[in-house]
Amino acid sequence: MRITQEADYALRMVYYLASTKGFVDAKSIAEATGTPERFTLKILRKLLVAGFLSSQKGVGGGYSMAADPNTLTMKDVIELIDGPVSISRCSESEHICSRVGECKGECTFHCIFEKINGLLSDKLGSVSIAMVCGGEYTTEEILEKI
Repeated sequence: MRITQEADYALRMVYYLASTKGFVDAKSIAEATGTPERFTLKILRKLLVAGFLSSQKGVGGGYSMAADPNTLTMKDVIELIDGPVSISRCSESEHICSRVGECKGECTFHCIFEKINGLLSDKLGSVSIAMVCGGEYTTEEILEKI
């Protein structure tokens, strides 16, 4: 599994806005995160609709955090953009297993993928945006917590 470039940009935007006070315009967000401006607007719209951000029009307007960075996690942002964390399509409920005569619960690979998916999901869900940008934890301390 690899998160998309869009999810990576979304994480960087949320990080930037959680680290910044007040409203920030889209152009400044694009410049600060190294994201193409058109792509920035697309991602900001998704984050806004999800309730992670708020927006304000006019002079001094732009985007700011609406969600609490203490409860918003990396998993929340990644899944908003990319959908549920899954290392294999085998783990998706609508996928029909190609192993003739076996159900998913009896397939060793399915069981392994499910376990890994759960661990990955739990780890991403344990890292809040505040942990990453709050300055309270070093990278090493965050890694120890997960």
